[in-house]
Amino acid sequence: MKIMRKIIEIDDELCDGCGECVPSCAEGAIEVVNSKARIVAEKYCDGLGACMGDCPNGALRIVEREAEDFDEEAVELFLKEKEQKPVEVPIACGCPSTQVQTFIPASPVRKSMVDDSQQVTTASSLEHWPVQINLVPPTAPFLKGADLLIAADCVPVAYPNFHQDFLKGKVVMVGCPKFDDVEGYIRKFTDIFKVADIKSITALVMEVPCCSALPVILQRAMDAARKKIPMEQVVISTRGEILKRERREA
Repeated sequence: MKIMRKIIEIDDELCDGCGECVPSCAEGAIEVVNSKARIVAEKYCDGLGACMGDCPNGALRIVEREAEDFDEEAVELFLKEKEQKPVEVPIACGCPSTQVQTFIPASPVRKSMVDDSQQVTTASSLEHWPVQINLVPPTAPFLKGADLLIAADCVPVAYPNFHQDFLKGKVVMVGCPKFDDVEGYIRKFTDIFKVADIKSITALVMEVPCCSALPVILQRAMDAARKKIPMEQVVISTRGEILKRERREA
């Protein structure tokens, strides 16, 4: 039944799809669809505006209009269904990118120069595959007891010493909270935190607003898994410099 009430309205022109509003909505009423925040259903939005303060662009506001009445029971059912939604685990017979592998990092390679001198080139510190958040199954053996490095996928391009300064000795997962499924990320990390006994988390993000949702996603997943894991957030500038390091103890 529709009634006159307060409800969240999202301005498409101002919304850049960063997803920061998604974790702050306890009812799960907001999802990012096609790079824009959307109300999943009017009955899931309580109209209180808890999500508004997390929008960097001011794209959210409270309006009063005719809308479907807020249904607390429907919200509880909706959230329970999302929690129980199975995580797709890639199988070996599919795309080669989904095949779980662990390996010893490569040794530094000596590269001959024009003047016959030799220069040591940097070796990869990667010890496993796959690395994309959506492709790593929660049961991957390399996750067990790991120091986890979660990087926005622009970071390795922007930061020149990514392997030496951050990747060495860590299990890395990369993704983009703007273009990927934020709720899917939360479910994936919740499952990982429940079963993998993660030791620590380093969240590497760019200075752009859409990246700031990544640490929030990780915190929400920890809350859902009822785990307290020490986490460090590192912000990288678009010029490849470390702007801020912030440690959150468990």
